[in-house]
Amino acid sequence: MAITAAQVKELRDSTGAGMMDAKKALTETDGDMEAAVDWLRTKGLAKAAKKAGRTAAEGLVGVAVGEGVGVAVEVNSETDFVGKNAEFQAMVADITKAAVGVDSVEALLEADLGGKTVSDVVTNKIATIGENMSVRRMARVEAPAVAAYVHNAAATDMGKIGVLVGLSGADNGIGKQIAMHIAATDPASLNENDLDPALVEREKQVLTDQARESGKPDAVIEKMIVGRMKKFFEEVTLVNQKFVINPDITVGQAAADAGVEITGFVRMVVGEGIEKVEEDFAAEVAKTMGG
Repeated sequence: MAITAAQVKELRDSTGAGMMDAKKALTETDGDMEAAVDWLRTKGLAKAAKKAGRTAAEGLVGVAVGEGVGVAVEVNSETDFVGKNAEFQAMVADITKAAVGVDSVEALLEADLGGKTVSDVVTNKIATIGENMSVRRMARVEAPAVAAYVHNAAATDMGKIGVLVGLSGADNGIGKQIAMHIAATDPASLNENDLDPALVEREKQVLTDQARESGKPDAVIEKMIVGRMKKFFEEVTLVNQKFVINPDITVGQAAADAGVEITGFVRMVVGEGIEKVEEDFAAEVAKTMGG
């Protein structure tokens, strides 16, 4: 199949590979972007293969904690200007508090907010501010203790990244530290058992292909893969990661030392997985001013 310049650019942007290497990877994999990333990694040509897709939607993530529960809610807007708007921020705060009492976005949209449904409140705010908005998703963590943290905060309890951590025991401050760690490292799962089997298999295949490139005997390759998979689990599972506040111990050990166990977590990023049509800065300003 014909490989387009746009495909080559996308692969280069996501991996840091050179133009010719990116084109060859796409050619070898019939234009399959994910397979092309793995091909580059196998050849040692992907400098920084990114796991997530482009995330360009704007808005805020709000967090709130109640008795034994924490919620994170993403409310999207078209531009970053609206995310800094006090009216929008007040609405996000109210919606997030309402989310503590429900368990789905559908229920949240029907929840009462000062005599109106959340859905109606958002609709009215669209008319007032003049920009499209939506309550995109929410997540809950239920545990005896729940800690919350917001990174790149725009206002109290809302920002670009919201994190919730559930703990089995009384939180003596370790919860927020772990939440900050999660914001920084973006673990794929709580532990090895929670990892997506497809992700594990894909990583094992890439590592196997890399090892075979070395030309070493199969017995040696098998040991190499075991060691590299162990390192992979240490890098992507929360309890096995080195604690950013004290790299001499793992996050799981830090929790145990504080007398708690981590039961679950949520890391929510504004615009995660949404592709937005790019506009230049002047056009964004004109759009905002024009209503």
